[in-house]
Amino acid sequence: MSGQGSAVAREASSRRTFAVISHPDAGKSTITEALALHGQAIGEAGAVHGKGGRKGVVSDWMAMEKQRGISITSAALQFTYADCVVNLLDTPGHADFSEDTYRVLTAVDCAVMLIDAAKGLEPQTLKLFEVCRHRRIPVITFINKWDRPGRAALELLDEIEERIGLKCTPLTWPVGPGGKFAGVIDRRGDDAAEANDMVHFERTPGGTREAIQTRLTADKAAARFGEDYATAVEEVQLLTEIGATHDQKLFEAAVTTPVLFGAAVANFGVAQLLDVLIEHAPAPAAREDAEGEPRPVESPFSGFVFKIQANMNKAHRDQVAFVRVCSGRFERGMVVTHAESGRPFATKYAQSLFGASRDTLDEAFPGDVIGLVNATALGIGDTLYVDRKVVFPPLPSFAPEHFATIRTDDTSKAKRFRRGIAQLDAEGVVQVLYSDRRGDATPVLAAVGTMQFEVATHRLTEEFGVPTTLDHLPYELARRTDTDSAEKMKRAPGTETFVRARDGVVLAAFLNKWRMQTVKTDYPGITLEPLLADADA
Repeated sequence: MSGQGSAVAREASSRRTFAVISHPDAGKSTITEALALHGQAIGEAGAVHGKGGRKGVVSDWMAMEKQRGISITSAALQFTYADCVVNLLDTPGHADFSEDTYRVLTAVDCAVMLIDAAKGLEPQTLKLFEVCRHRRIPVITFINKWDRPGRAALELLDEIEERIGLKCTPLTWPVGPGGKFAGVIDRRGDDAAEANDMVHFERTPGGTREAIQTRLTADKAAARFGEDYATAVEEVQLLTEIGATHDQKLFEAAVTTPVLFGAAVANFGVAQLLDVLIEHAPAPAAREDAEGEPRPVESPFSGFVFKIQANMNKAHRDQVAFVRVCSGRFERGMVVTHAESGRPFATKYAQSLFGASRDTLDEAFPGDVIGLVNATALGIGDTLYVDRKVVFPPLPSFAPEHFATIRTDDTSKAKRFRRGIAQLDAEGVVQVLYSDRRGDATPVLAAVGTMQFEVATHRLTEEFGVPTTLDHLPYELARRTDTDSAEKMKRAPGTETFVRARDGVVLAAFLNKWRMQTVKTDYPGITLEPLLADADA
């Protein structure tokens, strides 16, 4: 290995790139802030539902996110901790933004699955876990909100194992039931597991700073917490007896999931989670290209675009392409090749990202996320490289389930309207479709969930100054088809065919699955193929 290659390998080994996935309201944005706080990237944590003078979460920068207290778009946060560079990708929790979350999951090496202690596994958590399973992404589980009444810890482990098939290997175990959270028994390492040492948590005023942690020996913990500690020790012994202990190879093979307990809003257990990420989450490794060939991290620079975002800061009014570095050393100003067009691409305006904050970035290594400013030639899923050519697999789209025409009644703003629609399409906020039946002047928006329509109309108003009107269409599902099949289905009732603006893919939309079955019977031999959500979910 060359000197430069070994240096890149060392840098890659010090990276941890992961996403947090959860059902809405499980506390995902709160734990994102808590992790950034413990990494000393911020001095004080906010909360999703801020109180008094508390700040909003740094990863939620869009106006709608701040108003509603939910994450609508993904964000990248980078900070250093324990000699590692942590790349944390915050994802939307709401099911309507599954497609954005899926794209983020293509760019990470590990995921933290956040579970509400009272609710257990919820539908969106299950859906996102299936994406992780499909991509063979190792998962660390954090059972959140243990400071509130909830279900029994062993019951939650049973649910995880029964419903998603991952064997749970707790690394921390709660002392005290939900709502009476005193701390955790630390099972990390042979010595700690045998000693049953306890970490006691005390909340700081307002919960805006790191929790006070006190390590207690078994004797001191027993004297102070009595029956709660004794129960926890019994449960830990049971876990040991049934073999629920961490195995790094099985974790990286996505067979087991390390489990931790905590309360993100009070910063309980967050330090332990961050330590586990540093100690056990896999570092960036060789990534397979579109042909299935692995490209080692020591290879010349390569990366792919997993997200595009415009107008993150109204003062800038620019477009940023988020690029995951897959191999090599990136240097600002280097000329790379855009694989899809074969054209050179200059990287003079490269930035590091921290929520909406941006700083000039001089270099980056595998696992890092680069923000390329005003990269209008780039699309989601595009590959960039130097020297030896590589093309990474395209990022599939989810099957839309909601459709609506969109228009502006202010003809003086028609040009802005078209520009705004093109921007939303480029970012993947919605899928933009056109059809012969409606003409180019009447685009159709297609979405996984109706909240995507709200985001689209809100942004057209706020960022482009264009008021719009939506008219919902009755279709409920779509399939990929081809031009010959689309021509045959032109007169089929309850059916409409479209061309997707982003990539020219032909889609057929149906009123419901029964109408689709009837069309298949009436027009034998037509092409109807499932999209990602149908194939994997």
